[in-house]
Amino acid sequence: MINLFEYQNKDSFIDEYFEDLEIFLDSIWNKREKSTYYTDEENREEVQRFLQFFHNTNELKSNKFVGVIHFRDQTINLLPKIFHQNKPVDNEDIMVINSHVLWWLSYCRKLKFPNYLSGLNSEKADFFEILIYLFSKFTRELLNSSVYQKYNEIENELNNVKGRIDFGTYIRENLAKGRHHKVNCIYDSFEIDNDFNQCIKQVSKILLSATSDHQNKRNLKEILFLLDEVSDVLISADHCKRMKFNPIFFQFETVRDYCVLFLENSISFNYKDDLKLFAFLLPMEYVFEDFIYGFIDREIEDVNPKGQVSGIYLDEAKTFGLKPDLILDLGWKRIIADTKYKLVYSDEADPKKGISQTDLYQMVSYAIRFSIKEVKLLYPSSITRSSLKDFSIKIKDTLADGKEINVFAHQLPVIDLNLTSIEIKSHKNFVNSFEKLKNDLIERLEEIFSLDK
Repeated sequence: MINLFEYQNKDSFIDEYFEDLEIFLDSIWNKREKSTYYTDEENREEVQRFLQFFHNTNELKSNKFVGVIHFRDQTINLLPKIFHQNKPVDNEDIMVINSHVLWWLSYCRKLKFPNYLSGLNSEKADFFEILIYLFSKFTRELLNSSVYQKYNEIENELNNVKGRIDFGTYIRENLAKGRHHKVNCIYDSFEIDNDFNQCIKQVSKILLSATSDHQNKRNLKEILFLLDEVSDVLISADHCKRMKFNPIFFQFETVRDYCVLFLENSISFNYKDDLKLFAFLLPMEYVFEDFIYGFIDREIEDVNPKGQVSGIYLDEAKTFGLKPDLILDLGWKRIIADTKYKLVYSDEADPKKGISQTDLYQMVSYAIRFSIKEVKLLYPSSITRSSLKDFSIKIKDTLADGKEINVFAHQLPVIDLNLTSIEIKSHKNFVNSFEKLKNDLIERLEEIFSLDK
C-alpha cells in the first residue's frame, strides 16, 4: 500500500508497471466526465493531473486529489495534505483520516448521506470501500422496501385501444398492409425499467467489479438481483444529476447523489489482458469549499449563505466574471467569504503568514465590485503547523473617497487531533465521533462572523 499526501511526500512504485500506471491514469483522465470539479483549463487538458511521475527514480507524488487508485494489486491512497506528518501512517491512521473526509462530505450540498453511517471497521479503512459500503447498504435496504417506478411513454401494437392512437404509424404499418385489427398506441405505463433504476444498476456493476470487500459484494449482488428486469443502459452523471423526485420519494435522492458521486469521480474498465482497474478521486479544494458552505447553511443560525453568486463582472465588457465562494447575509451586514484550501501558519518572521498576495488581490476585486467592505478568507487547520492567529489588513479605495475594505484571514478547526479509530468504531453512527469538532467549528465561525453583536 502506498500513501501519498497532496503535494507532500514521494513514494516509489514497481519499476515494471511504472509506465503502465501513467498510461492508465492518462486514460481515466480522458474518460472522466467534464464537470464543475475541474477548472476550465483542466477540462481542456489531455495529460492527467492526478499524480506526478518522476521517471529517473520511479517515484510518485500526489497532486490536489484525494481518494484511491487500485492498480496491479496495489492500492494507492491519496490523502489530504493537512494530515501530513513526517512519519509513516498505518491502517488505523488512514481510517481516522478517511472518516474526517466522510464527515466533510456529509455536509456537502450535492451529496445526501444516509443517517446511520455505521459499519466502519479497520477492514474498511480504504476510503473507496467505505463509500461503497454506505451506498450499497442504504440502496439495498431501500430497494427491499420499495423499488422506484415511474410512468414511461410506451409505443406498442395492441388489440385494443390504450392511451392515444398513433394514426401515422397505424395507417402506414397496419391499415395499408391489411392488419387493421392491430392498433398502434402511445400510452403511459408504470415501469420499473426507467432511467433511475438503470443508473443504479450501472453504478452497482461498476462497483461490484472494483470492490474486494465480501459484504459490499453481497449488497451489490442483491441490488442487481432486485433490478434484474431493468435494462443495461449507460447513464451519464449529468443525466443522473437532473433526475427529480416527488417529495414522497425523497430517500431516492440520496441514492441519486451517490450515483452522481461515483459516476463523476470514478473510472473502472478493462485494461490490458482484462485486468480490472479502478480509481476514485475527488479534488480536495472543492470538497473543502462545499463542506464550509454546507456547514454554515446547516449549523450557523442567523446567517443566510449564497454560493457562487454570478452576474457580476470585473470589467464593463462583461468578459471576466466574478464568483466568490460565499456571500453571507447576517441581516445587519453582508460579508464575502472565500475558502482557501491552503496551508497557512503562525510565523513572526513571515508577515504574510503564508497567505498569497494573489488571493488578496482577488478579494479586493470582489469587495469593490460587490460593494461589500468586509472580506473573510477561510483556511483549514492542519495537523502539524502552528495555528494562524487572526490576520487582517485594511485597504483604502482611493477611487471611492477613501472607502475602507477590511480583509481578514482565519483558520478553521476541521481536524480533531485527539480522535482515534477506537473511538470512531465505538459509535454506532460514526458522525457522533465528530460532535466536539462540530461544536468547536460552530463556536469559531460565530466568533469570526461576530454573531454576538
